[in-house]
Amino acid sequence: MKKYLYANAELHNMDFVSCIDELPLWSAPFGLSLLDTIEMKPGLKVLDVGCGCGFPLIELAQRLGNTCNLTGIDPWETALGRVRLKMLQYGISNTEVLNCCAETMPFQDGCFTLIVSNNGLNNVENLEQAVRECGRVAAPGAQLVLTQNLEGSMIEFYSIFEKVLSGKKMRAEIAILKNHIYQKRKPVQEVFAILEKNQFTVGKWIEKSFYLRFLNAEAMLNHSFIRFWFADSWGKIIHPDRQYAIFTQVEKELNRLAMAKGEIRLTIPYIVVDCRRQ
Repeated sequence: MKKYLYANAELHNMDFVSCIDELPLWSAPFGLSLLDTIEMKPGLKVLDVGCGCGFPLIELAQRLGNTCNLTGIDPWETALGRVRLKMLQYGISNTEVLNCCAETMPFQDGCFTLIVSNNGLNNVENLEQAVRECGRVAAPGAQLVLTQNLEGSMIEFYSIFEKVLSGKKMRAEIAILKNHIYQKRKPVQEVFAILEKNQFTVGKWIEKSFYLRFLNAEAMLNHSFIRFWFADSWGKIIHPDRQYAIFTQVEKELNRLAMAKGEIRLTIPYIVVDCRRQ
């Protein structure tokens, strides 16, 4: 029997409904570019480093089918519970997820023939150690495809933030801000050097970009994506006694930008890197 001819979309099952709305808008552009870059072959042993809530791991598992086996790793156990729910609801049997860090993987040497990381490796604690581990667990000739957003991400916001800090002569905070950007978005050539040092040959890479658009400062700063994943780290740059005044000024400058341009448009440049294990 062809099971796909008799699939039952359980529209009243909350678990099912919670899983079909599965793609975060932030990771979609990166992940779709990643999916366009991988080489599809039967029998692949696939590792997704930093699989989070399951994209592109779940999509890749379905596109490759049951001749391939996939493993996702992430230190975020709660997110892995979400992945397991999706696997159950979708009937995916060729995939497993493990709660571990990229810097210390519990796998044998040379056991994966494809490694992917969708904005994952740039968020590890120690990039060089994580890439070294990828080199260890990758088989000779294995493909590694990674994406990451670049140091110019949200340059419109960061330029305003730095301008406000500069106007207050807050040089120490500006240094902290620049280090914050560096830690999460290392320069491309530095990433390439780490890859080459750890047994990967960088083949082709493509730089792309997209935009996050907001009507004004209130909309931008209160958007769930900004609040949950960015604003907290921005706030920690400023002493609590000065946070209100500084961010009030940042909001004013953002609203000036919105008035002049008709919106706040944040540029998100990113890169897709295609490598081979030597």
